[in-house]
Amino acid sequence: MVTFKLNDEFMFGTATASTQIEGGDTGNTWYKWCEEGRIKDSSSCITACDHWNRVEEDTELLKDLGVQTHRMSLEWSRIEPSRGQFSEEAMKHYRDEIKLLVDSNIKPLVTLHHFSEPIWFHDMGGWKKPGNADIFIEYAKYVVENLGDLVSDWVTFNEPNVYVDFGYVIGIFPPGERSLSDGLKVTAELINTHVKLYNLIHKIRKQREFKGKTMVGTAMHLRIFDGISTTGKMIAKVVDYLFNEMFMEGMTLGRLMFPLSQKGSTHKKGRYADFLGINYYTRNIVEFVFDPSLYFHELVCDKDLTKSDLGWDIYPEGIYKVCKKYYEKYKLPIYITENGISDKNDNKRPDFIANHLSYISKAIKEGIPIERYYYWTLMDNFEWLEGESTNFGLYDCNFRTQERTPRKSARLYAQICRRKELTEEMIEDFKNYGRTTIKTIR
Repeated sequence: MVTFKLNDEFMFGTATASTQIEGGDTGNTWYKWCEEGRIKDSSSCITACDHWNRVEEDTELLKDLGVQTHRMSLEWSRIEPSRGQFSEEAMKHYRDEIKLLVDSNIKPLVTLHHFSEPIWFHDMGGWKKPGNADIFIEYAKYVVENLGDLVSDWVTFNEPNVYVDFGYVIGIFPPGERSLSDGLKVTAELINTHVKLYNLIHKIRKQREFKGKTMVGTAMHLRIFDGISTTGKMIAKVVDYLFNEMFMEGMTLGRLMFPLSQKGSTHKKGRYADFLGINYYTRNIVEFVFDPSLYFHELVCDKDLTKSDLGWDIYPEGIYKVCKKYYEKYKLPIYITENGISDKNDNKRPDFIANHLSYISKAIKEGIPIERYYYWTLMDNFEWLEGESTNFGLYDCNFRTQERTPRKSARLYAQICRRKELTEEMIEDFKNYGRTTIKTIR
């Protein structure tokens, strides 16, 4: 672990997503994906963490951690179970949940689209069908009108690059399609929709005189792509452009870069983000392979780096590199909207958190305005294709009994959240510390 100290205004939090923790919803595309047997461990998001029925309990976990902010998403299929029919019951549930956060002095950051969609939206053609974006915009309008008095900070899309890549290009996420041309078409549609949502959210909150400074952005999954061979370096630049830069440029400035089509784009040049939301986990080495089914490249790991349970490289310096690169380009404040590790035994997580935060501290000292850090995630959850088999949580979640048990890293994170620093004394104290209980986490 490396010591660091952050300023008093820096905000610590945790991040979750509705599909991954709520349970009980049969109307979203991921439930259907689970029913089709596409999850590696055959688990289902119908169970997850049963958060829908345990909001108060889980808010107590956040209070025990001492976080100042929490990132959550809304389940579109709960709020709009059929086209144009909005559920007042679901909206009341989310209002109550968010009000509980606000009353606990925990600032909500709300995500409108976090991978899942209503099955009926997919059946209508999803993002590929012209005009369907307006359906999502109407949904977002309803949400902001009903929650905008409690929420000033919004994420329009979570990891649109992952959503497009996995859902439309590689085909391992819903809707399970494999078409580069369709992927590019959906990319342009998401960028145009984000621009409209950015303007809409600002307009609604201003017209209704909702309190608080309106902050709107996206949460982008940014990876470091490096090449070793000459060809690998060339391919790495292409992958970085298509996965990182093309989306960042679109979601920040509204630009549709090559090879995206300009058709349907009517907005003016401008800035359509109030912050840069960065989800950072790992880096990859890129190598060329003569295989069109793999789009002529493969991502490999560095044999010299320590790995997470998923085999991902642990590369803390990467969080400094992506923040520096994109701040220099866009000059916007940065929120680390996700950063975490799958580590069932909790042996690597304490160092992972501390060392990433030390690089954040380094960036801040160099004048890069990183203002928030959201650890992914609060508790073990339904981790998409991996199902229940991965363990990103500060809290262990027993999916059968729904018991939440804090890992030792939860205590360390709680101390960091409150003190905004990590000292030698805190490190020494942590080394002598074993497993704890919720009551003694502080």
